[in-house]
Amino acid sequence: MSVVEETDDIMMCCASCGIAGVDDVKLKKCTACYLVRYCSVKCQKEHRPQHKKECKKRAAELRDELLFKQPESSHM
Repeated sequence: MSVVEETDDIMMCCASCGIAGVDDVKLKKCTACYLVRYCSVKCQKEHRPQHKKECKKRAAELRDELLFKQPESSHM
């Protein structure tokens, strides 16, 4: 089991209302930063003012990592 799979197995909860993600509640990740999860669009919209600054920062970091990732010896 990889680290990513292990972190996905940790019980998560909605960043807005705190409801736990269980079988009947599917939490969706923020698609910009992947740091928080929400149980509904309503919760996502309500939490946006608190999350916006950190989300933009993390999304920029992810874009930079992708943009500046060096290919492995592709020009030799």
